[in-house]
Amino acid sequence: MNPIAADPRDQSAERFLRLVQARRRGTLKVYLGLAAGVGKTYRLLQEAHDLHQHGVDVLIGYIETHGRAGTVAELKNVPSLPRKQVFYKGHAVEEMDVEAIIQRRPQVVIVDELAHSNVPGSRHEKRWQDVEYLVAQGISVITAVNVQHLESLHDQVLKITGTDVTERIPDQLLKQADEVVNVDLTVGELRTRLEEGKIYDPAKVPTALANFFQAENLLQLRRLAVREVAQLLGRQVESEAGGAPAVAPQRRNDDRLLACINSNDRAAKEIIRKTSRLADRFAAAAWYVLYVQTGRETAERIGLATQRHLLNNLQLAAELGAQILRVKDDDVVGAIRRVAAEKNATLLVCGITSEKDWWGQLSRRGVTSDLLRAVAGDGSDLDVYLVTY
Repeated sequence: MNPIAADPRDQSAERFLRLVQARRRGTLKVYLGLAAGVGKTYRLLQEAHDLHQHGVDVLIGYIETHGRAGTVAELKNVPSLPRKQVFYKGHAVEEMDVEAIIQRRPQVVIVDELAHSNVPGSRHEKRWQDVEYLVAQGISVITAVNVQHLESLHDQVLKITGTDVTERIPDQLLKQADEVVNVDLTVGELRTRLEEGKIYDPAKVPTALANFFQAENLLQLRRLAVREVAQLLGRQVESEAGGAPAVAPQRRNDDRLLACINSNDRAAKEIIRKTSRLADRFAAAAWYVLYVQTGRETAERIGLATQRHLLNNLQLAAELGAQILRVKDDDVVGAIRRVAAEKNATLLVCGITSEKDWWGQLSRRGVTSDLLRAVAGDGSDLDVYLVTY
């Protein structure tokens, strides 16, 4: 008689339970999906039930059911924490009660909508910061997010869907997670769920199908989600094969990437995000972001808005894992070459506008074209990667 096969959900719960018991620091598990409606929240609640049945003290900290009957049904039999009401501009807003979770101190807390922005005045600006705080306090968290909310993918998602996703999480959060699970669904199945009214209100369905939920959009988002989880799993396997603990820094290779930005807000963001993705593909290569401040870009000569954008971009680079370099020099090309030599850079990442005549741009004098000529003429092994914006 054949033995009864173990339920994969039970195995998942047991594996996560072993992680919970192995550390004083809380563990972090993330369900990553390609879009709304693939079943992330449902999977969160399924795992909550599984852990609860294993005797784990699990608490629902925040769940967004969107009124979906199947999701609402899964809320039964698992302890749930009441939401905190915060008054903002005369309206009552419900938020996750972080202080109550800390006081209650469950072993595991379920937190949905990871990319959510908290109401002003909350302990943290973003929910992902709440999650980091809970994990640091020794409470394990299981959470969920869609791939379009990853910071480094913002520009790609904008080009794919035409949607400017404003709520984003730093990639570093996923890299630090103990487990990332891809919640996958075929494009056809997802669009069918949408058409059947299982994701949005029926009145919103035609607009969603014609815009964000176009088949080609979903196909590309699915590819991004699968690739992201595969890369994270690859790094985890490599780390475990080397005998290193899961929280240890990832092994870096010999490649060093130097991203060159100026005060152009949009260009800088695209260059930073692209370099972050490249560094991941280069087996977690070290990377730097260099800003060369010329005499024309002193604080007295550029506006406050430009200064603010520059500081925000440097902060973005730091959040994505870059080391920030700032130098003052009117010879931008010379400064870039000098810093590249000092840091033993192997790849320069620069920007170029996406005009039709991009070859003409390179033929004209400018920082990027002059840098290309200089690198080509000095016989070095330094390569240049151009990012269009």
